[in-house]
Amino acid sequence: MGAGELTELRYEVADAVATVTLHRPDRLNAFTMTMADELARVAASADADDDVRVVVVTGAGRAFCAGADLGNGPGTFSDRRTRQRPPGPLSQSIGGFPRDAGGVASLPFAALRKPVIAAVNGPAVGIGATLPLAMDVRIAAESARFGFVFGRVGIVPEAASSWFLPRVVGISQAMEWVATGRVFDADEALRGGLVSRVVLDQDLLPAAYGLAKEIVANTSGVAVAAARQMLWSMLGASSPWDAHRVESRALVELGEGPDPAEGVAAFLEKRAPRFPGRIGTEPVAGVPPWPQPPDDVVPR
Repeated sequence: MGAGELTELRYEVADAVATVTLHRPDRLNAFTMTMADELARVAASADADDDVRVVVVTGAGRAFCAGADLGNGPGTFSDRRTRQRPPGPLSQSIGGFPRDAGGVASLPFAALRKPVIAAVNGPAVGIGATLPLAMDVRIAAESARFGFVFGRVGIVPEAASSWFLPRVVGISQAMEWVATGRVFDADEALRGGLVSRVVLDQDLLPAAYGLAKEIVANTSGVAVAAARQMLWSMLGASSPWDAHRVESRALVELGEGPDPAEGVAAFLEKRAPRFPGRIGTEPVAGVPPWPQPPDDVVPR
């Protein structure tokens, strides 16, 4: 797999779909530094593996993620400057302060060039609610419960969610959920645009895998990778001319590759496509990687 030994996640690849399972079921998959490091590593592994077309993220047991592990009691959030951190991104600083572990975990999923589907089972609170925001599609089980509860414990939202959440649901809905810190059900999440659909608990993974298989069976991995990066990066573009510039180059570079010819042939011959293109490690169709870390991310 390339991510090394995992202790708080499970990772497997089958039929071009990678499944990442948060795996601390006895603690409702509460988030730790170890989990943050492992999430960053599996996201990088999935991105580098050309056999992976789609990533599905879910939780073991009856929860997606119940938030940060509060095992340190009242001091849980008080030692961010001095806390011992594993080597790697967690040991970096940004703006002179230790990097937020939630952002270390979420931003590699934002940087992935493959679609990411969050299958939210049960409670998704704190980091459990913010981590999926960096993913493309969120499907909730009826039992899912969400909560941006940070204000109720005296801290602010993390995992880059102050950027993601207003873009996903709009500023008014984002502020209502963040300012109240209340826990709400899957139907409210659907009405507010946080999730795209709500399904019976037993149908959650079949729905996620059904969507993943539809992507795998019908689309070019190279084209979807370029489109994913374009759509996310254009959320911060200053004008549609930025999109026009990027799309114009991507159309030329993709057109010079093998996938469009196969896609047209499959359509004309009324058969399933067999796209030969590989994503590889270079920027796809000239679309720059997104998000790119700023200059002030440095080792501590």
